[in-house]
Amino acid sequence: MRILLTVLALISTLGAEKVASVSTLISENTAVAPGKPFTVALKLEHPEGWHSYYRNSGGVELPPEIEWELPQGASAGSIQWPTPEVKEGFDGKSFIYPGSPVFLIKITPPASLSPGDTFSVGASAEWQICEMSCINESADFSLELPVAEEATADPSQAILFRTARLELPGEDLEASEIEVTTGQDASDTIRMAVPGSVGEPTEFIPNQPYIKALSEGGKVSTSEEGYLLTLQRKKIDFLDNPIPQGNTVSGIIVGETTLLIPETNIASPPPEPISFSKLLPILGGMLIGGLILNLMPCVFPVIGLKIMGFVQQAGDNRRSIALHGISFALGVLASFGVLSGILFGIRAAALKTGSELKGWGYQLQDPWVVVILLLLMFVLGLNMFGLFEMGTRATSVGGKLQSKSGHTGSFFSGVLATVVATPCSAPFLGVAIGAAMALPAIQFFSAFVSMAIGLALPYLLLSFFPKFVELLPRPGAWMESFKQAMSFLLFATAGYLLWVYSGLIGQEYLLAPLLGLSLIATAAWVYGRWNLPHKSRKVRGTALALTALFAIGGTVLALPPKPNNLWQPWSQETVDKLTSEGTPVYIDFTAQWCLTCQVNKKIAYTDEVLALAKKKGIVFLKADKTKTNPAIEAKLQELGRTAIPVNILIVPGEEPKITPEVLTPGVLKDLFNGIE
Repeated sequence: MRILLTVLALISTLGAEKVASVSTLISENTAVAPGKPFTVALKLEHPEGWHSYYRNSGGVELPPEIEWELPQGASAGSIQWPTPEVKEGFDGKSFIYPGSPVFLIKITPPASLSPGDTFSVGASAEWQICEMSCINESADFSLELPVAEEATADPSQAILFRTARLELPGEDLEASEIEVTTGQDASDTIRMAVPGSVGEPTEFIPNQPYIKALSEGGKVSTSEEGYLLTLQRKKIDFLDNPIPQGNTVSGIIVGETTLLIPETNIASPPPEPISFSKLLPILGGMLIGGLILNLMPCVFPVIGLKIMGFVQQAGDNRRSIALHGISFALGVLASFGVLSGILFGIRAAALKTGSELKGWGYQLQDPWVVVILLLLMFVLGLNMFGLFEMGTRATSVGGKLQSKSGHTGSFFSGVLATVVATPCSAPFLGVAIGAAMALPAIQFFSAFVSMAIGLALPYLLLSFFPKFVELLPRPGAWMESFKQAMSFLLFATAGYLLWVYSGLIGQEYLLAPLLGLSLIATAAWVYGRWNLPHKSRKVRGTALALTALFAIGGTVLALPPKPNNLWQPWSQETVDKLTSEGTPVYIDFTAQWCLTCQVNKKIAYTDEVLALAKKKGIVFLKADKTKTNPAIEAKLQELGRTAIPVNILIVPGEEPKITPEVLTPGVLKDLFNGIE
């Protein structure tokens, strides 16, 4: 059916050249004042039966866009969108403007203007009109307005602007009055609670393409505070392309009054409790993980010493020894209470912004979460392997707080044991902690209490039965070997996360994170090799500076690249078609194994460069020769090149321009600015 509709639409375009909109840019003022905003209107008069589109068309059609040319110090606001009509389209609801829509825009002249000057406004507008087919239209405008002490309104345009403002939705709602959450089927629906003052909603027009209109499978129900709208998510567009999903919603709610819904985060609903049979393995995993932490070299030697310290402080009074053990355990529990509270706060913030925490792995859909976990696992692995020591001062048994006598010292010894042990938790507790993060509050904190009990349990048992201290194995070299062996679990986890990360950012961007990990490992080696107590202050200062330099550089390289849909696949047919239409083409001959190519991508294509390319109408094509490609090889030979990178700009009617091998933003800006 879609193929048939597409064919019909293409056929109908054969007679479309005969229609066109009449467009006008109109000022509300006949004179403007320095620094005082005024309003202009883009008026479109469509042919009979044709229409343009709201900022979210509901499909793949394009809304009006305006590019302004203003003097330095002037600014233009966003388009103020009238409430559109909702009509049935080929693929659900469309949001349209038939007839003669008027789009208002606020312009602010520079405050530096003086009476008697002239304020010039230039604009290039593009829009699309459709009937059975669609036509792209555009127009250039200019306004010359005198500058006076006071702005002067144009009475002849008063009715047009008053009518246009009546078409705008109201702005009476605040974000605090709106509550938006995912539905029970979080990936398919959202629920929006609005106050009863809006009246019963009859329609919701979304600004986001991934939300459907209320009339498109949604429903309205009443609540204590007002009304609850259940809206469907939209997953694919008319051309069966996936629609990127987001975590915010805004739009226009239509009822007794028509109001703007300000942009609001789609919060995740509170986690659902799980059954005891499912909770028990999580509690058990956390308990066992806490017990295993006592085998870490920084913790295990302390157990016997602490218990004997309890005995020395309490004499032969077994009750007093047990109370010291309980004080120690309370210190552990208090520390885990703080740590779990921090995690709970992080989770609450994530839920508020719509991040899903339904189980271990969902967070691995976010490249920022993955790269943070990757770097953490990698650094902890280097630490456990012995490349450097982390927190050696904290691990010393003689800290001031824990050295206090009495139960206060025992309590802070428990705190210190927690601080020392937690960096070693990753190899054992990753899955359990991830599962706990998806639990409701009571079950969440129960899981971390279980982990705290696991860490404190040996101390409790030995404080009740201090003679068993003699049965503990003696600390020795086996503990360092055990710690180093555990580092390989961390490196394996880091490797897995790197694999996940490559899938999220694309393999062509993987070289930078790999180099970043190498720099971070270098930073750890420098720190562990030269930042030692017996080294001179100068050596240690230099080591810290180099550590910071390598660590920061490595982290920056590892961070996710900015997402873009910049590149299209290269083919000579594509180049010929684009250049025949007068479109300039920029081609990157590249490969994943080309180090210079990857460095160019990381450095040269800044936001400023990409904005300039868009302004010049340049299409970017990527000729990827990661695998053997005879067509690419032939094209390189034609250009007289055998090695890559090769970057070339083709402007219709001009000789192709080949760039230097190493690109910078300046090289590309000079190249693109040369296009007339």
